[in-house]
Amino acid sequence: MIMKNQTIVSKFLLLGLHIPSEHQHLFYALFLAIYLTTILGNLIIIILILLDSHLHTPMYLFLSNLSFSDLCFSSVTMPKLLQNMQSQDPSISYAGCLTQMYFLMVFGDMESFLLVVMAYDRYVAICFPLHYTNIMNLKLCVCLMVLFWVLTVLYSLLHILLLARLSFCEDNVIPQFFCDMSALLKLACSDIYINELMIFILGGLVIVIPFLLIVVSYVQIVSSILKLSSARVIYKVFSTCGSHLSVVSLFYGTIIGLYIFPAANNSTVKETAMAMMYTVVTPLLNPFIYSLRNRDIKEALIRVLCKKKISL
Repeated sequence: MIMKNQTIVSKFLLLGLHIPSEHQHLFYALFLAIYLTTILGNLIIIILILLDSHLHTPMYLFLSNLSFSDLCFSSVTMPKLLQNMQSQDPSISYAGCLTQMYFLMVFGDMESFLLVVMAYDRYVAICFPLHYTNIMNLKLCVCLMVLFWVLTVLYSLLHILLLARLSFCEDNVIPQFFCDMSALLKLACSDIYINELMIFILGGLVIVIPFLLIVVSYVQIVSSILKLSSARVIYKVFSTCGSHLSVVSLFYGTIIGLYIFPAANNSTVKETAMAMMYTVVTPLLNPFIYSLRNRDIKEALIRVLCKKKISL
């Protein structure tokens, strides 16, 4: 690999968002409102599941972990974005960049695992309702959660250690609003073959395979429902699957498009917009799609509020 000027950088510049100065305050208010809504929505879900014993089921165990993951995923990028917009200083330190990238991978990969296990939970509940409690028992669910968290922590740590061995030169501009791995690799002036190989191999295991498992789960659900159920039940299941699959498509589609099969002519604006979809929009929508429209969650909210009113 041809070596560049060997001036070592101590910080990077995050230049993903090109907002005119006259619109700076408007966009700051917009992103702040999105972030606060994301935090509030996911916190409500977590608190309700903790307080209401009716929600102590496998599906809501996974949902609480998804809300926690979304809350943290958004908190990794949004505060820094808001700070950069307010201070007009888009810089981030080398250590801060690697730290941000590490937690982005941890919570992003965790969301990928959670989406597939939630799809499997719905598959068992719909296709094997009589055996649901035996298959999705508490021990299995807890073991899955522990396994997923351990895998995401180790997987992310591996990539960070591989990045830490690279040398970065005088070009320190990242065309994103967060520390993006693919953009950072392009700035390296040392051999990145091992990094790219690990991204291709492990990225397929963490992103592509879970996505395919989700598709297979829903194909089985649709096949089972079409054979056995009434038109009303079919409509209800299709409606539920449609909401879930829309978020799955939003989350996986942008990630696969950016990191697994990037187009040669992808513009910076297009890449930033796609990254915004899965780092900002998806954590915002998940509480509404999975939970706030859910009857169990609404009933749990009423029960918790009534108990609070009675205690007061």
